[in-house]
Amino acid sequence: MASKSKPKQSGASARGGKGRRLGYYILPEERVDFFLVLDFEGVNNKYHGGPDIMELIEFPVLKVNSRTFETESEFHSYIQPTIHTRLNPVCTEITGITQEMVDGQPTLPEVLKRLDEWMKGEGLLVGGVRTCFVTCGDWDLKTGLPVQCQYQNLEYPDYLRKWINIKDSFQALTGTKGRSMKTMLRDLQLELDGRHHSGIDDSRNIAKILRTLAQRDPHRLGQGIVTPKTLNKT
Repeated sequence: MASKSKPKQSGASARGGKGRRLGYYILPEERVDFFLVLDFEGVNNKYHGGPDIMELIEFPVLKVNSRTFETESEFHSYIQPTIHTRLNPVCTEITGITQEMVDGQPTLPEVLKRLDEWMKGEGLLVGGVRTCFVTCGDWDLKTGLPVQCQYQNLEYPDYLRKWINIKDSFQALTGTKGRSMKTMLRDLQLELDGRHHSGIDDSRNIAKILRTLAQRDPHRLGQGIVTPKTLNKT
């Protein structure tokens, strides 16, 4: 696992109506200080005799300042699979993740512990600091991680129960359905950086989409936000 600071990047910071900074994102009932962008990668060996569950093998999170939309820090870990212990060729072809990249890495319980330590170290769990995760689709935090935690009887962190689906934000701000990360990048005239289906590269690309949408209207980024009020707890 690695966590590191990132170089400064330009972002939206103009002032808008009622004296609010356009780069200071406002939810209906609360402000958000930091967006936490993530995109998991996983493996499923159900066609090779394993259980029908997608097991996470890559866990990246980007800390994005809601005032500047700069990525201030990154958390990144590959995960040693314990359900599907051997990666299948299709998984490696899609994600670029090889068996050697996951062997000897922390297991999911260890990664969740390290994530919590990173969150604390970044000041994200301090009272008064408000965060919201950002995903491309609902699978990561509605199905992927919750289902695996339930399967392995792991405690699920409360701070992972609220997120913004960037596809909904994209549709609200452009009038066009956000079908995929690649189509949103194309429609916003942004380049795809890195490898598609690399979790860390996809997270960085999602952060670019977030920043570009914020330059249009940051107060509408939360269209379709999922919270404990709209999602039954796992």
